[in-house]
Amino acid sequence: MSAEAPPLAAPARGRDPLKIVMPLVVGLLFLGLWEAVVRLFDIPPYLLPGPWLVARTLVDDWGLLFDALLVTLQVTVSAFVLAVLGGGALAVLFTRSRWIEFSLYPYAVILQVTPVVAIAPLIIAWVKDAYLAMLICAWIVAFFPVLSSATLGLASADHNLLDLFQLYGASRRQVLWFLRVPGAMPYFLGGLRIAGGLALIGAVVAEFVAGTGGTNTGLAYRILEAGYRLQIPRMFAALLLIAATGILIFLLLSLLSHLILRRWHESAVRREH
Repeated sequence: MSAEAPPLAAPARGRDPLKIVMPLVVGLLFLGLWEAVVRLFDIPPYLLPGPWLVARTLVDDWGLLFDALLVTLQVTVSAFVLAVLGGGALAVLFTRSRWIEFSLYPYAVILQVTPVVAIAPLIIAWVKDAYLAMLICAWIVAFFPVLSSATLGLASADHNLLDLFQLYGASRRQVLWFLRVPGAMPYFLGGLRIAGGLALIGAVVAEFVAGTGGTNTGLAYRILEAGYRLQIPRMFAALLLIAATGILIFLLLSLLSHLILRRWHESAVRREH
């Protein structure tokens, strides 16, 4: 009788829990050290509140901070969606026409390298509407990573496959949708992960510059307000919400990237040993 073939090795999963456990351990150690230093040296809360006080403030002021979070999220998500649609569409135009790329790409670079803090006051003065001004500022920050990554991905199609498509008489539209777009997805999704965080940063920076008050205010204004009133625990609580929001955006976009690429791209396919 012939010997049975050895079973396929299971995917390597042993180290996966470390990706969650190790950051949690480091974070808990940092928070414990922070709390210990605050208590040991009796640092007043208006200079440096401890993590426990920040957590209590977050719970006590949850209604106020949550409403502000919704406003910041609204600007962030809207700017991100506009950046994805605009950047992706313009990248396709760049691929189809080198004249359009040569004419417009330098101006996209100019938008990227110009600090949003420098042009935000002008946008706010010209637009008048505070929400629309913040949306434009956040869009400017998030737009270029999507455009750049999508353009690079669409231009990185394998030349041998391009020759094969041309040999079989494929149209430019077929080459775009069946070759260039699938090949550009890893680049495009990587740009989305960057743009998601930048959209949040742009929304926060724009609100800092705008300094809008009233009921329709985001987390940035609550940070300014807390600083003026020396409510430093509330300031830290708002900062914690901003950081948690950025992490959540990155995780969601990373999950989206994994779900799209997991069955066919080398960056997401789990290797077996």
